[in-house]
Amino acid sequence: MDFALALFIALVVTGAIIYWDKYFGQQRREPVKEDGQSAPSTAARIPLLVEYSRAFFPIILVVFLLRSFVVEPFRIPSGSMLPSLYIGDFILVSKFTYGLRLPIINRLIVATGRPERGDVMVFRFPRDPKTNFIKRVVGLPGDVLTYRDKQLMINDQVATLQNTGRLEGESADAAGSAMVEYLEQLEGSSHGVLLDSRRQSRSIRVSVPEGQYFVMGDNRDHSNDSRYWGFVPEENIVGRAFFVWFSWDSPSGGGVNWKRIGTIID
Repeated sequence: MDFALALFIALVVTGAIIYWDKYFGQQRREPVKEDGQSAPSTAARIPLLVEYSRAFFPIILVVFLLRSFVVEPFRIPSGSMLPSLYIGDFILVSKFTYGLRLPIINRLIVATGRPERGDVMVFRFPRDPKTNFIKRVVGLPGDVLTYRDKQLMINDQVATLQNTGRLEGESADAAGSAMVEYLEQLEGSSHGVLLDSRRQSRSIRVSVPEGQYFVMGDNRDHSNDSRYWGFVPEENIVGRAFFVWFSWDSPSGGGVNWKRIGTIID
């Protein structure tokens, strides 16, 4: 079950229990008699389920509102966004950068902005909306994209690549020394990408429809992205990734990756 849906159900159930107890349960409780005198019902006579509901309802409400409209945590499960995001990074995603959306149904209610080229975006996978993906936005509605010989072109403008050297140690994945890091320029901003010299690139040329986005992983030759399954509809957007708050270095056997904590995602 989707975690947001589980939170919503828990919120409704605990709220309903509190409501029922306030308007029906309290009236049915018999008063506690002490020394022959009548006294109002005490906390000891409150059903355990009601006590738990009163305790957890405000916590669930705060978590639900924060997750739905402010920030939501995610964990990076794969290396498709290396060298920008590592396996085991725990990130925060802004839920209001691209507009406020109703939880569960993900319907836009207040427009605050749109994805920009170069943003690292979390979205619901078009082929399986229950699964969240994270990729970099490279194509906006109306753009014409070409990817040939591992070179990206947007509206016939080349996204320049600057070789920064080969990766070693924890920055490299299983491909080892075949992975080369480049600095890619997208409209004044730059980010790292990995290219694998042992793999052939897939050549494409597409026009991005209105209301759709073209996304790619920074680990270009090891990413399942728009080159293979198409565009991301606007209604599938979850939010913009902006911060690494924790990192567990699972590929190296486990342990906190202290150098990653506090990293700004750009």
